[in-house]
Amino acid sequence: MHTTIDTTAPVVVRLSTVIDASPATVWELHTDIDDWAAWNDGVDRARLNGPLEVGSSFTWLTHGLEITSTVLELVPGQRIVWGGTVGGIVGIHVWTFEESGAGVTVRTEESWSGDPVDAAVDELTAALRASLQSWLDSLKARAEQPA
Repeated sequence: MHTTIDTTAPVVVRLSTVIDASPATVWELHTDIDDWAAWNDGVDRARLNGPLEVGSSFTWLTHGLEITSTVLELVPGQRIVWGGTVGGIVGIHVWTFEESGAGVTVRTEESWSGDPVDAAVDELTAALRASLQSWLDSLKARAEQPA
């Protein structure tokens, strides 16, 4: 697996948002995988299998799909990359976190490839874009909540 998305994949989505919260708050929320379902409506459940480190896996249920992802790169506070294959779809997901004047700029980019993707590029691009936008919106809403 790679530590960047597959820019040649038929589905590639890149989105970002600025979150008015401390970098530590945003990073902790995003990397506490076991707690994703508490704030992310798109995730029904998630469980990290062991410590959060390169090579660790986590299993999660999203939009009816049970996915096992593997952490491919981890730069604490700055970047996390994971990937996996489900139903013939190979996904690579990169998240970056950059301190900015207004808080934290969170960027997400994800690529999907495989036969099922080739058969429904437009539908899957729209679905992935909606899912990632919802994830960013949920992360922002939770991180910006008063303590």
